[in-house]
Amino acid sequence: MPTPTPPSAPHPAPPKAPEPPVIDVRSLFGGGREVVLLHNGERYHLRITANDKLILTK
Repeated sequence: MPTPTPPSAPHPAPPKAPEPPVIDVRSLFGGGREVVLLHNGERYHLRITANDKLILTK
């Protein structure tokens, strides 16, 4: 007669990732409508549209 397998132990939950920082875009734009972000030597333009949306372009 085969030996029954014991139930497997529950796996611990993976640790939660830290919350990303929250930045008010007004602090980035300083009253303007466009900022340039540098990432890995590349320039990206972040703009506030006429409809008050954000657009990120390279």
